[in-house]
Amino acid sequence: MEHKILYYQNKKIHYQDEGNGNHVLVLLHGFMNSLEVWSSFVYSYMRETRVIAIDLPGHGKSDSLQDVHSMELMADVVKAVLDDAHVEKCVMIGHSMGGYVTAAFSEKYPLMINGFGFLHSHVLKDDEEAKKNRYRACEVVRNNRTGYIINFIPNLFSEKAKNYLQREIENLQDVALEMKSESVVAAQMGMAERESKVDLLLKTDEPVLFIYGKKDSRIPLELAMSQAMLPKHSEILLLDNVAHMGHLEAREIVKFRIKSFVEGCYKIKPVINNIPFEIRRGDNPL
Repeated sequence: MEHKILYYQNKKIHYQDEGNGNHVLVLLHGFMNSLEVWSSFVYSYMRETRVIAIDLPGHGKSDSLQDVHSMELMADVVKAVLDDAHVEKCVMIGHSMGGYVTAAFSEKYPLMINGFGFLHSHVLKDDEEAKKNRYRACEVVRNNRTGYIINFIPNLFSEKAKNYLQREIENLQDVALEMKSESVVAAQMGMAERESKVDLLLKTDEPVLFIYGKKDSRIPLELAMSQAMLPKHSEILLLDNVAHMGHLEAREIVKFRIKSFVEGCYKIKPVINNIPFEIRRGDNPL
């Protein structure tokens, strides 16, 4: 599959636009990943669903834009990509950092969203300790980018997955090693400075999907479940023996769950102010 190129602020942003159908799914990767992490999802979905995967600024083949890549800046880049692809409505799923971008996009451009989801992600801002950790990570990257990347990627996986996904882990390391130090730092700084999006979950009328791993040390289940209680319409998938990379650690079930969520978002409208489901275009509810 070939990349398409959008020039944003005179910098290259790469994305893929594959498949047919009235359903549009936008996939946003996590920190130091690229759109290639979604390859098997795109191949599975593209016969029935149009799938757009984007290399966020400074990641994959996309250029860096600024010293700090805020979540709002990256959301604006996603908006520019969707405008370039003539997309008016979509379902957006973001992994980890991509989930932060998804939240920022859904808040800024709510009329473009039919539903959105968080894959090992959340809507809270960093507390002071988390910010300090990100700033320390920036210093490590500046001094030893290679060492930081080699150690960071495997820690996203459960101990069990480290054995049977060794090739995938090495591929992710290779992708991350292509990133420039300033791009890694720009993303870390953007995440450190992001604002809470709890109000988004409280106010949205769109369905929200939450997918979490029971072995994910980065997102405690208490945090995951408390946020899933906030929207009017929540759907939750908890994965056993999975850490922070469910789309690789439990690829088939995550692939199936996202597909069914997208289909549902285009068929039903969530309960609003206790009014029963409104069925769109005469479709039957799931």
